[in-house]
Amino acid sequence: MGCNTSSESKTKKEEQAQSQDNETNKTSEEKQNEDKASEEQAATKIQAAFRGHKTRKSMSMKTAKNQPEPEPTRAELEAEFRADDKELCNAATKIQASFRGHQARKQTQVEKDKEQQDKEDIEKIDLTDPELNKAATKIQASFRGHKVRKDVPN
Repeated sequence: MGCNTSSESKTKKEEQAQSQDNETNKTSEEKQNEDKASEEQAATKIQAAFRGHKTRKSMSMKTAKNQPEPEPTRAELEAEFRADDKELCNAATKIQASFRGHQARKQTQVEKDKEQQDKEDIEKIDLTDPELNKAATKIQASFRGHKVRKDVPN
């Protein structure tokens, strides 16, 4: 079998072609894997850059919000709001009146709450407590003594 027959040579040629196809397939698979990996790396870089941009933007917005606007000077306020402006004066009066009403209602509520608390405290006192009875008797005795001394002429 030293001589090559056409069938043997076809088989070798087919094997070579098949091995080349396999190498090509492996190469294309490797390329696809490399492409996929590079796409993932690119996506990661893009995401990181966007996150950095977003963070820097939010930080700059926070610092811009934290810086208070400078207070207007008296001259600026007087230039903006004239004292002879009737509508402005009426609006200011209404605002002041509503604020004063709010304050009065708030103060009234505080007083009502205090009265209610005092009533509750009085109701909680145990009138059958012997210590309380002793204290009341002592107060009454000292008042009676004071009254008698006051009524006695010198």
